[in-house]
Amino acid sequence: MIDKQKLYETVEAAISGTDAFIVDITVSADNSIAVALDSPTGVDLDDCVEITRKIEGVFDRDMEDYALEVGSAGLTAPFKVAGQYLKNVGNPVEVLTRDGRKLRGVLKAFNTEAGEFVLTVTKKVKEPGMKRPVMKDEDETIAVDDTKDVRYYIDFK
Repeated sequence: MIDKQKLYETVEAAISGTDAFIVDITVSADNSIAVALDSPTGVDLDDCVEITRKIEGVFDRDMEDYALEVGSAGLTAPFKVAGQYLKNVGNPVEVLTRDGRKLRGVLKAFNTEAGEFVLTVTKKVKEPGMKRPVMKDEDETIAVDDTKDVRYYIDFK
């Protein structure tokens, strides 16, 4: 069985000195390894090839056979790590909260220490003295632990 900690350390060493970060590393029972990376500047094929070679240099396939896939975390994949939130500040996101609310708005800020983010949501608000509700942007602070799913939102309209 592939040592996941050693694999994690190998990937960390391979991306040190870059702006890339690890989103997820999985090792299945049949030694299928999947490494998902992301970066504020994007992860390209050359990055993936270089990291694949570094992993293959540490883990000898003759000693233990494995399948290896190194790639970028998908554009529509749920956020798993702080780096993804920070990368997407200023971008539209869709949030599914643990209490069942589905929110769409712009990710305004992310607080790594508090584990929460600020989402700017456009809501209908009844202003005093107005006959009809008006659309108004409101900031909502949401703890990451209070969400089921947060992902980049693509509007196809």
